[in-house]
Amino acid sequence: MPTFGTLATPVGVIGVVSDRTAITRLGWRAPAPEDADPSPDPLLDEALAQLRAYFAGELTVFDLPIDLGVQTAATRAVLTALHETVAYGKPVSYGELAARSGTDVPPRGIGSIMGANPIPIIVPCHRVVAGDGLGGYSGGAPGQGLATKRWLLELEGALPASLF
Repeated sequence: MPTFGTLATPVGVIGVVSDRTAITRLGWRAPAPEDADPSPDPLLDEALAQLRAYFAGELTVFDLPIDLGVQTAATRAVLTALHETVAYGKPVSYGELAARSGTDVPPRGIGSIMGANPIPIIVPCHRVVAGDGLGGYSGGAPGQGLATKRWLLELEGALPASLF
């Protein structure tokens, strides 16, 4: 039975789902699963603590088991390459991630995969950018995707802080 917790962050409230062996979901405006178990879950507590430290600028590498769920082989390869090879503060282009994944997914397809990432922040889709700018981002408050992506990249020192 899954467990669920929330965390207020500078870019909105996020919900985190654990199946007690891995983190399976993270998202903004994420409702608790209908079958959420209210009993304590040390893994969920650890995930929330690591996310709190990340947003405080005190954590650069998450040490949590994750489960991406049912994915196509190409999607799993891209998300795994993202999780394992794209470091804190080191954004990559959609094309570079496509090459790292070893798939034949074109850059536009990489963008679609990023939008379907079930565990953003921990699987850092905000670090994937267009060759000529930020690209897109579906996280954060409604209508605030790019502002959220910019904030996360600024937190990681990958972009200069916005003047306004």
